[in-house]
Amino acid sequence: MVSHAVYSGDLALHVEAVGSGQPVLLVHGYSQSRLCWRKQFRSGLTDDLRLVAMDNRGHGDSDKPRDAYEGSELWAEDVRSVIAALDLEDVVLVGWSYGGLVVLDYVEAFGTDDVAGINLVGAVSSIGTETATERLGSKYIDLVSGFVSTDAEESVETMRQFVELCVYGDLSPEDRSYMLGYNVVVPPHVRDSLRDRTVSHETELAALDVPVLLTHGEEDAVVLPEASRQYAELIDDAERSVYPETGHSPFWERPERFNRELREFALGV
Repeated sequence: MVSHAVYSGDLALHVEAVGSGQPVLLVHGYSQSRLCWRKQFRSGLTDDLRLVAMDNRGHGDSDKPRDAYEGSELWAEDVRSVIAALDLEDVVLVGWSYGGLVVLDYVEAFGTDDVAGINLVGAVSSIGTETATERLGSKYIDLVSGFVSTDAEESVETMRQFVELCVYGDLSPEDRSYMLGYNVVVPPHVRDSLRDRTVSHETELAALDVPVLLTHGEEDAVVLPEASRQYAELIDDAERSVYPETGHSPFWERPERFNRELREFALGV
């Protein structure tokens, strides 16, 4: 595994890459980090795919400014900077949860000329709109005030509940600690700024001209499965793969199936 510091303007993004072959850029979700892709980085996927995972601005080991989160062009430039720095030609973009919004920020700004395909995983395409809110689970919405709390105990407890909400079954104590660790390093002001955006990418979804794989857990309590069904109706060339007894994190909960489908998709585009 090779680590990179990629600059998007003056902001440093932490990026890790492993494997060789078809490039795949993995974009994590809200309050997460590149570490969520551990079961992909440590798998046979690296025999066929060059996996690249970035810490989004404000997350993981990337810079965490007080502001610079609202504009879609900032997120788009982050993705473009990683693609350029690591020379990712005909890349497959994988956007999990909020990462789907980031992927579509990139598509809005730069199109799909350098993109071979897109995998949206339990993804959101909009935020801050009535439609976007309707696609979120009630238990997730109940946590919103705690996401931005500056009280340490309330913040950590909220993130513990969020980590558990991201899967359908029970997490082992080791996995819970691992996930909680990279969630709590995201400052409350970052989580607040991410949720303060108002963005809709329905137009970009409908105009996508590359193959799209929609991956969704049937028991997702964060982004409801109805969201990907609506995306499938908007996108001409989309395949929808629904995982039974799976929550918001199919790549973690069902890694064998997820890795198999990601390999088939990435090598087939």
